[in-house]
Amino acid sequence: MADDREILRDIWEGRIPIAFSLSPDEATGMEQPEPYYMLVPRQSYLTLVTDKVQKHFKKYTDDDNTGEVWFEYEGQPIRWHIPVGVIFDLYSHKVTLPWNITIHFQQFPEEELIRCRSKDVIEAHFMSSVKEADCLKHRSQVINGMQKKDHKQLWMGLQNDKFDQFWAINRRLMEHTADEPFKFIPFRICQVDKPCQHSLFRPVTDEGEPVTLGDLLKNAGVAEKLDYKVRIQGIEPPLDTPMQWLSEHLSHPDNFLYISIICDT
Repeated sequence: MADDREILRDIWEGRIPIAFSLSPDEATGMEQPEPYYMLVPRQSYLTLVTDKVQKHFKKYTDDDNTGEVWFEYEGQPIRWHIPVGVIFDLYSHKVTLPWNITIHFQQFPEEELIRCRSKDVIEAHFMSSVKEADCLKHRSQVINGMQKKDHKQLWMGLQNDKFDQFWAINRRLMEHTADEPFKFIPFRICQVDKPCQHSLFRPVTDEGEPVTLGDLLKNAGVAEKLDYKVRIQGIEPPLDTPMQWLSEHLSHPDNFLYISIICDT
């Protein structure tokens, strides 16, 4: 993967311009506060990068009625535990930039969202995904061979948006040989208003031939849909792209390959 370092860096540096607005029902003043504009890393989580947004709007709310923060787009609560770029890709067919997102401090939708009361929750979710991914790729041999400080460096690299800090460790989680690809591909197929779909999927056939993105979608039943687009990291990859290559180069920091399915409606 050393030869493809620039691809990895370009993916890492992807940003989404977002205009955050306070829910009109929660503003205490006579006038609605101005939106807060921010370039948000595609690789991160919304609740991880919005401290300044929360502090900006909190002064316009009623302290006695504020609770856990959550975000919404066009009436749909945004799942914080899915990377920002994946959520954006799911709505990208109807979004004009900057992406307009509403922030709430009240009426947390418990039936639709996982609670996120601190960054410790985000870290635990992230590391759990990394460990699950390595179990699929290397039977947990790589992640179990790391020290606690290595796990922490992965997390701090993501939290602080430090490419070199993160990839100094993450490259070990992506290692394989030509004769021995990943055991299984860690992937999640995401659609609006549906749980993410995943299953055990090998990157090569029994004969050792590469398996493609189109093969995966057909296996998952997605190929039966008539009108849809596929986006991974904001890109529409050819369906004949090998899954091993996609997993190595376009996975998110949690080591899962997120495949966004956008259906034409």
